[in-house]
Amino acid sequence: MIGVGRACGLGVDPAAVCGPCGAVRGMRQHGGMAIEQGPPTADNPWPVALLGAKIRDWIDRLGTAWVEGEITQWNVAGGNVYGKLKDVEVDATVSFSIWSSVRSRVPADLKQGDRVVAAVKPNYWVKGGSLTMQVVEMKHVGLGDLLERLERLRRTLAAEGLFDPSRKRRLPFLPHRIGLITGKDSDAEKDVKRNAQLRWPQVAFRTVHTAVQGERAVGEVTAAIVELDADPTVDVIIVARGGGDFQNLLGFSDEGLVRTAAAATTPIVSAIGHEADRPILDEVADLRASTPTDAAKRVVPDVAEELANVRQARARLGLRLSHVLAVEADRIAALRSRPALASTAWLVDTRAEEVARDLSRARELVDRRLERSHADVGHLTARLRSLSPRDTLRRGYAIVQTVDGGVVRGSDDLDGATPVHVTLGAGTATGTLEPDGPGPDGSGA
Repeated sequence: MIGVGRACGLGVDPAAVCGPCGAVRGMRQHGGMAIEQGPPTADNPWPVALLGAKIRDWIDRLGTAWVEGEITQWNVAGGNVYGKLKDVEVDATVSFSIWSSVRSRVPADLKQGDRVVAAVKPNYWVKGGSLTMQVVEMKHVGLGDLLERLERLRRTLAAEGLFDPSRKRRLPFLPHRIGLITGKDSDAEKDVKRNAQLRWPQVAFRTVHTAVQGERAVGEVTAAIVELDADPTVDVIIVARGGGDFQNLLGFSDEGLVRTAAAATTPIVSAIGHEADRPILDEVADLRASTPTDAAKRVVPDVAEELANVRQARARLGLRLSHVLAVEADRIAALRSRPALASTAWLVDTRAEEVARDLSRARELVDRRLERSHADVGHLTARLRSLSPRDTLRRGYAIVQTVDGGVVRGSDDLDGATPVHVTLGAGTATGTLEPDGPGPDGSGA
């Protein structure tokens, strides 16, 4: 079986591929004989060259197309340019070539990282089995179009509240460790570290080197933010780049990168260093620094300045205490100069007079009470005496009792000659009584 490439030497044009079956004018060569080419099967396969020619034929039918992307590779060799063009939204890349004959139709300042639109003609190289895009025309994407896209993204993110000042976190006063995302050996890295260490020599860094422009920048910076945000020893993250033109900074306005920064829990400082065309990362970051040097100064306190602040605070505290003590001393002096405190004898004299008056009144009240009590006792004594049997006896009466103690009230109480005991007003007597008869009132008295 002879492939199409070899068939060219036998006078068969490999470009003459037609029809859905891809046959070379309906024939193929085998052993110098033309054989009709049918649909490919396991028993009747196509030659590789025939397949390549068929692919080339279908690709050629696409013609020229305008595409948009970012230049991620730009190499010049022999007057020709060989490069790669990356999709601005998804992970897709194609190779392209610009022949020297058409370089006059492309801007001379094109370079890696530029956003462009290009008229390309797909070309499949049968011998190498590779697909390239031959650039017919290429130009920068219109600035107005880019700005419009960025503005739409800004409005979308703002409507979601990602730019809201209330979302921005305060930076730690003295970070334990600073996460730094920047280009390797870049001026931005040197500026941040030098100025931070000048302000606070003990400051610690964890640095992640990334591309800061080109096709790798967005993915690497995004991954670095995620990595440092997951490190519990990192208290703040600085994303630093030493400025650049509008095209080179487009990666820092990538929606995926910006949303990753907004979702981070660690405070983020954007130090891209471009005043005219601020990337969207500046809007989402918790702090926007104008330059990497400014970022170092905003994140790390100045030890000399802080010591001066401590000294000033101590001086102010000393002055305040001295003032308070002076005021209190004046107040005590004023109190001591008052008559009440200048001579305390009058306080004692006043209280002594009050005590004397109270004592005199108490004695008077006690005397009056005693007099009333004595009078009451006298009245009660006289009353008791008037009721006492002894007073009756003193008036000439007597109490007659039998020997067993019974009181003799009349003659009926006597049984013949009865021994009795007589109680008189003064003393007692004994004797015997006999009844004489009834008393004057007819009773037995």
